Amino acid sequence: MASQKVPITFAGMLYDRFQPLQSGEVVPEGIDLNFLALSHPRDIFDRMVGGKEFDASELSLSEYICRYAAGHRDFVALPAFPSRAFRHGYIAVNSNIVKEPKDLNGKKVGVPLYTITAAVWIRSVLKQHGVDLDSIQWVQGSLLTAGQYGKPKVAPLTKPVNIVQNESDKSLSQMLEDGDLAATIGADIPPCFRTAEHVKRLFSDFKEVEKAYFQETGIFPIMHTVVVKRELVDKHPWLPSSLFHALNDSKEVARIRMRFLDALRYMVPWLPTAIDEIDEVFGGDAWVYGVEPNRKTLEALVDALYDQGMISSKPTLEELFAPIRGQNWKVGWGTTLPKPSQ
Repeated sequence: MASQKVPITFAGMLYDRFQPLQSGEVVPEGIDLNFLALSHPRDIFDRMVGGKEFDASELSLSEYICRYAAGHRDFVALPAFPSRAFRHGYIAVNSNIVKEPKDLNGKKVGVPLYTITAAVWIRSVLKQHGVDLDSIQWVQGSLLTAGQYGKPKVAPLTKPVNIVQNESDKSLSQMLEDGDLAATIGADIPPCFRTAEHVKRLFSDFKEVEKAYFQETGIFPIMHTVVVKRELVDKHPWLPSSLFHALNDSKEVARIRMRFLDALRYMVPWLPTAIDEIDEVFGGDAWVYGVEPNRKTLEALVDALYDQGMISSKPTLEELFAPIRGQNWKVGWGTTLPKPSQ
């Protein structure tokens, strides 16, 4: 490793698990890190993929896998997963139309983007509950306003899917409330869920459903990974390991701090109960990084992307993520990362 630190601009949300890295409390070895805290993940993704404005950033995991499978190898992913969420609770339905999952068959369902990771996970859940995904018309648009959501660069789908753009003067939320849509899915619940009595969650007891799902499958859905420009990795092969260990250390600092209960760090009144539940269900760390501890979840996402027509072949996890060296990661790196195919 060169003695002079490599300047890296990193864009991410200011999660608790990023905060020690952003503050400089955790310092990646060999890297002079400039952490840019942005307010919305879609902005980060669009700017990274569309303009490569950052040296490294968090990125939609499904977007990264789809780009990789399509031959775009301009980013190297680290097996660090800053965003995860169960998604059973993010399916909002017009209860005048939908009483149970199978009622979605043949209906119109709103989604910000068909390709966002949250939607991929939700569609896999719906399929498990007997929904015929091919029978649905997917209406893409913003939950909050009329028009599209973000400015994504999305790879073409590998099979025909019934997707239309919202060309009305309504948001997806308003369309759901008015009965123009049977449901919405995505990374958020529409505003009408808070104001319209007939808009409900498909799974009212979603927390118990999600716990049962995890206990049955071992899957805690991953939303985002972290990527670095390949040109930087080619020049500094040690960089992925350095950044990964810093990200992991930063996450661990946040995890330990969360457990200091003399004065609650977060505005969660029953945080002690939540921590007890994390210990019981996840064995103490729900946000573990690395490929092997997350293999079931990662392989399930690859399978879902293939099944839903977003990739034409299934890359291995060893292809998708940079190899990470442990305590002696600076010594004998020597591993060649997969090169661009075009």
